[in-house]
Amino acid sequence: MSMQEDHTGGSTEKLVAEAKEALRYRHPSRIQKVGDHMRREWQLYLLLAPTIIWLLVFLYTPMYGLQIAFKDYSIFRGVANSPWIGLEHFLTLFGSDQFIRALKNTIYISLLSLAFGFPVPILLALMFNEVLNQTFKKTAQTIVYLPHFISSVIIAGIVITAFSPSAGIVNTILEWFGVDPIYFLTKAEWFRPIFVGTTIWQEAGFQSIVYLAAIAGVSPTLYESAVVDGASRWQMMWKITVPSIMPTIIIMLIIRIGNMLEVSFEMIILLYQPATYSTADVVNTFIYRQGLQGGQYDLAAAAGLFNAVVAFVLVMTANTVSKRYSRTSLW
Repeated sequence: MSMQEDHTGGSTEKLVAEAKEALRYRHPSRIQKVGDHMRREWQLYLLLAPTIIWLLVFLYTPMYGLQIAFKDYSIFRGVANSPWIGLEHFLTLFGSDQFIRALKNTIYISLLSLAFGFPVPILLALMFNEVLNQTFKKTAQTIVYLPHFISSVIIAGIVITAFSPSAGIVNTILEWFGVDPIYFLTKAEWFRPIFVGTTIWQEAGFQSIVYLAAIAGVSPTLYESAVVDGASRWQMMWKITVPSIMPTIIIMLIIRIGNMLEVSFEMIILLYQPATYSTADVVNTFIYRQGLQGGQYDLAAAAGLFNAVVAFVLVMTANTVSKRYSRTSLW
């Protein structure tokens, strides 16, 4: 009797073990799934390896140096041996009139660029979509795309020449109306309109490609149905095209909000001067002057870290709001 119970019990334990093993094989762990996926797709990951290595070396490895924002950094002591001072650099930043001025200018210029610059690529894409003459359409697209591929140095040179008080086309036109020449680039009140207008001219055409691609993905059957119902081209644009590309518009808006503090550094460096610091100096130029020109690498690192944290908060906030109210988000 006891031998039979032992035999039955042993068989039961064996069956349970086999069932668990079968269940484990049928439902592999996350690590097993990743391993199986890597073995199947190893060629793709081999092709991806150079990009991953580049990201690790040039984007993630330098993050080790962010700790100098919390240290009294000395180039002779190095990052590791410099003493910790906590949040002293951040307190210095927020007590600096120059940094507060740069932060206000950055926000103001970003809001102007967002208000006037963000809708322009969308309008360009909608207009290009309505052009029926293919020759004119391709020519116009080439003209508006071209400034994006021109160096910022050349663009700045064109702007400086155009607004020159002696030979600039703007002052030449003003002279026709009896207005005395104005040196626009030395007037603080003129810097922001010139900068925002230059940025729109340089980037709007290229940015419209994203919206043209989104428009190309709209189902032609929607337009065919609208034609049957007697809708005009204007009605089709506002009732079909714009709602169809709205998810793309929201995604691009989230990205744009995240980059609000990343004002075009190169263009401002090329156009601004001490006479226009009051309206032209932004966080990136402040970091440049403090870090590279002034040698205060720890203070510049603190300003850069603050910039990155604010950008992260803006992206998270914009994405959360968009996900809640429009159900469109980056993740």
